[in-house]
Amino acid sequence: MDLLTPDIGLLVWQVVIFGLLFFLLSKFAWGPIASSLKERENSIQGALDLAEKTRGEMAKLKSENEQILAQARIERDTILRGAKETADRVIAEARDKAVAEGQRMLEQARDAMQNERQALVASMKKDVVNLSIEVAEKVLRRELADKASQEKLVQDLVASSRLN
Repeated sequence: MDLLTPDIGLLVWQVVIFGLLFFLLSKFAWGPIASSLKERENSIQGALDLAEKTRGEMAKLKSENEQILAQARIERDTILRGAKETADRVIAEARDKAVAEGQRMLEQARDAMQNERQALVASMKKDVVNLSIEVAEKVLRRELADKASQEKLVQDLVASSRLN
C-alpha cells in the first residue's frame, strides 16, 4: 500500500519540480509554441481567405465566361442568319439573272428565226419572179418566133385595151 499513498516529502518535491518545470516551460517554451500556433493560425486563415477570394474570382470568371459564350452564340447566330440571307439573295439574283438571260436568248432566237423567214420568203419571191420571167421569156420566144404571130399579138393587145 505504500505505492498508493505517497510520502509528504515526495509530494513536496513533485510540486516543486512541477512548478519549476511550469516556470521554465512558460518562460522559454510557451512563447515560441504560442507564437508558432498563432503564426500557423494566421497562415491557415490566410489560406482560407485566399481560397474564398479565389472561389469568388472563379465564380466571377465563370459568370463572365458564360456571358462571353452567350454573346458569341448570339454573334454566331447573327452571322449565320446574315450568311443565309446573303446566300438566298445571291441565289435569287442568279435565278432572276438566268431567267432574264434565257428570255433574252429566246427573243434573239425568235428575232433570228423571223429574219431568216423573211429572208427566205424574199429569196423565194425573187426566185419565183426570176423563174416566171424565164418561163415567160421562153414562152414569148416560142410564141413570137415568126413575124405573123407578133403582129397578131399586137393587134389583140390594141383591141383589148380599147375595150377597157
